Amino acid sequence: MPSPARTVDVGGTAPYRIHIGPGLLDDGTLLAGPLRGSQALLVSDSQVAPRYAAQVAEALRRARPGIAIGEFVLPAGEASKTLDGFAGAIDALATLGARRDACVYALGGGVVGDLAGFAAACWMRGIDCVQLPTSLLAMVDSSVGGKTAVDLPRGKNLVGAFHPPRAVIADTSVLATLPPRELRAGLAEVVKYGALGDAAFLDWLEQHAEVLLAMDQQALADAIARSCAHKATIVARDPFEHGERALLNFGHTFAHAIETAQGYGGLNHGEAVAVGMVLAARLSEALGLAPATDGDRLRTLLQHFGLPVALPDGLDPEQLLAHMRLDKKAQAGGLRFIVWRGAGRAEVLSDVPESAVLAVLRAG
Repeated sequence: MPSPARTVDVGGTAPYRIHIGPGLLDDGTLLAGPLRGSQALLVSDSQVAPRYAAQVAEALRRARPGIAIGEFVLPAGEASKTLDGFAGAIDALATLGARRDACVYALGGGVVGDLAGFAAACWMRGIDCVQLPTSLLAMVDSSVGGKTAVDLPRGKNLVGAFHPPRAVIADTSVLATLPPRELRAGLAEVVKYGALGDAAFLDWLEQHAEVLLAMDQQALADAIARSCAHKATIVARDPFEHGERALLNFGHTFAHAIETAQGYGGLNHGEAVAVGMVLAARLSEALGLAPATDGDRLRTLLQHFGLPVALPDGLDPEQLLAHMRLDKKAQAGGLRFIVWRGAGRAEVLSDVPESAVLAVLRAG
């Protein structure tokens, strides 16, 4: 018998609820709940849309007869998260004749969620968006918190807006069709929550690694709910990343530089975050902030989940450093990194010496 849906509430000035459980994409009442008008644009990609778009549209029509539903499908992959892709979504909203009470439904992984959310943020200066994440990574990270963006050749997520969703509906049933590589990528972001603020969660992940890799529904739902609760707590206190929310970027300064240097065609986001967290732990050790044993433990856990833990071959440390200078987390005074003082104790560190970063990058 399927387990009941879990919910996590995100507070702040624009509160919303995260729903986590099996079979939710068939629940028309839940899907249509946030819809204030009679128009919906379903944004998806070429891998997800053939599997689930018709199912979602049918569920919405059952709950709201007469609803007008448009569809925009991106080619799958980070390379589609561009201004051209954004323009396509905006054009689809125009074709739908979307009014202020229309809603964008983002059905897919992080690429779809980021781009669709940005289109919703910009159409008529902001319409509603509902996130329907279909990857583990999107369920635990990108669908929650209202960050929306597209990439430029010069860097990742450089054009975007904060635009909280009206709801997040994470149907864990869809994870059964998730390729193993995408499952592992999501687990990297799950590990991140333990690394930055919950050492006990790292213990739990070590104990449940095998069942998580085996796609055990109960364990996955527990991991998703716990990750979302961590992010919800931080986002409610710092919705626009003026302080504490930056901790959620543990490993991401390195990761974004890797993704940019590879032209978004090498490591996927979760894999790059895994490498980035190992490098952030190594930087913390080099700066005398954290013991090597905690970094070794993190590296071992990530390897257990089948994730890369070293820089890919062929990347130039100087080029990676140049990308970091343009990263959104950099400041006028110099590079800013999320470091840690050991498992579960991350903090923001400004004015990090470039020489220390280069030394870590050269060590790979």
